[in-house]
Amino acid sequence: MKHVYMMPGMAASPLIFEHLSLPEDQFNIHLLEWLIPYKNESISSYASRLLEEVKFENPVLIGVSFGGIIVQEMAKQISVDKLIIISSIKSTTEFPRRMKFARRTGIHKCLPTRLVERMELLNKYNFGIAAKKIKLYNKYLSVNDRRYLDWALEKVVNWQQDKPLPGTIHIHGDSDPVFPIKYIEDCTTIEGGTHVMIINRFRWFNEHLPAIINS
Repeated sequence: MKHVYMMPGMAASPLIFEHLSLPEDQFNIHLLEWLIPYKNESISSYASRLLEEVKFENPVLIGVSFGGIIVQEMAKQISVDKLIIISSIKSTTEFPRRMKFARRTGIHKCLPTRLVERMELLNKYNFGIAAKKIKLYNKYLSVNDRRYLDWALEKVVNWQQDKPLPGTIHIHGDSDPVFPIKYIEDCTTIEGGTHVMIINRFRWFNEHLPAIINS
C-alpha cells in the first residue's frame, strides 16, 4: 500500500482533488491543507510543519501549482517514493517573465491582499488558480487570510531553486496561462491542459496516475 499525500494550489481547498480516484487496494490518499504561516516564516520551516501530517515513511508527494513548490521543499527533508508536481515549476529557470519581473522589482508587494476575499485579484495577475467562474472560486479557493496571501506571494516569487530535484515527475498542460509551457522543460504534457486541469481533466489523472506512481 502506497501512501499518497496531495497538496493543493495557492489558497486552494483539497476539494480540487475531489474527482481523483486511485485504486484503493494500492493507494491510500491523504489530503493536505494550507496552514497560516508564522511571521517571517521560511518556506523550509513551513514545509517542516506540513511534514508533521505525513505519518508514513517514503510517501508519494503530489503538489499542484504553488503546492508543487511546497512538496519539493518537503522532499528536501524526507525520503520519498515519488515526487510529482502538476501545473507547477521545478526551478526558477521555469518562471515566466512576469514573475521574474516581480522578483526584480517587488511589484507583487503592491497587491492589496487585505482586500482580497475570493482571489479574483490574484487570478487577474496569474499568481493563483486561474478559474473562470465565480462558483469555482467559492468552491475551490478557501484561504483568504491576508497573512497567508502575503506570505505565499512572497515565497513563490522569491523561491530559490536553480536546478530540479532529481527524480521529479512533472505533469503540465500546454495551455497553462500561469506557467506557460514554453518555459517548462522535461515534463509529461497534457494537450489542452490549463492551470486547473487537476479539476477539469481529472479523468486523465485517474487513468494515468497509478502507472506514473508505480513506474
